[in-house]
Amino acid sequence: MVAVIVIVVVLVLVLLALVVLYNRFVRLRNRVQNAWAQIEVQLKRRHDLIPNLVETVKGYAAHERGTFEAVTEARAAAQGARSPAEAAQAEGILSQALGRLFAVAEAYPELQADENFRQLQSELAETENRIAVSRQVYNDTVLTYNNAIQTFPGVAIAGPFGFAAREFFETDEAERSAPRVDFTPPAGATPPAPAPSAPPAEPAEGAGGASGGTST
Repeated sequence: MVAVIVIVVVLVLVLLALVVLYNRFVRLRNRVQNAWAQIEVQLKRRHDLIPNLVETVKGYAAHERGTFEAVTEARAAAQGARSPAEAAQAEGILSQALGRLFAVAEAYPELQADENFRQLQSELAETENRIAVSRQVYNDTVLTYNNAIQTFPGVAIAGPFGFAAREFFETDEAERSAPRVDFTPPAGATPPAPAPSAPPAEPAEGAGGASGGTST
């Protein structure tokens, strides 16, 4: 009888442990999905800004067709990514294409002075910063989840219950650096002339005569 009670108690404890682990894995998986959803929101905002940016540059450098096509193709590939790894690779290529686009823009002072271009550039830089923050949160969440299902005792039940490791969203920082927003005046602009200095004060009339006319 005692042995039966012990077995029942052990089974109950094992069942409770399974329930606790399962619920923990579900919560961690949901956090990963939510963190990725935040990245997708920012990536969509980035993709939505690019067509307007390209059209603005076209207004000043219509002959740079190869650069515009490269950005458009890279954007389409990024939108078609189906996993974090694919998205990371596609976004890196898109960043390289945008870098070439901004290199073209630097050769046109009128374009750099265009208010619409400057606004789009600022919004894109802000979006890049948000993506960087969201990426850090996502990768930290994935690390916690993967550690939970790949270490004991979680590894013993993760596979049978369908909990698989998730991919990180990793990109080359050099490729994904935010476009630089430069608010300095365009090249060739004439700097304002310095204010003229005040002329030196002239000596008062009669001062010298007064001193020379003093006799002993």
